[in-house]
Amino acid sequence: MNRRHRLSDKERFRQVRQTGASYAHPLMVLCLLPNGEAVSRCGFTVSRRVGKAVVRNRARRRLSEVVRLLWDRVAPGWDMVWVARPAIVQVEFAELPTACGRLLRRAGVLREE
Repeated sequence: MNRRHRLSDKERFRQVRQTGASYAHPLMVLCLLPNGEAVSRCGFTVSRRVGKAVVRNRARRRLSEVVRLLWDRVAPGWDMVWVARPAIVQVEFAELPTACGRLLRRAGVLREE
């Protein structure tokens, strides 16, 4: 993920989680809020419920990679926070792009090509 597309400000992260719209899937949750800028940014979070550090980091890397693959189709102007759920560690990687695409489509931020 390109550095300018990362959401790293702790306060903005919290704001997106608390006041943004959220869309749930059994594997992950997408929270998003308009940012008023020309680019979209995203951040990832994985709680301790998912597993120990190695498992959480693997889940975060997998989720980040799936979003990176779909990134050219994401509309600009949004801040997104992706929250991994415990079931994410039990599925094959091939199922993740479908789940992410479904959430982005439901949120209305995925441009069709």
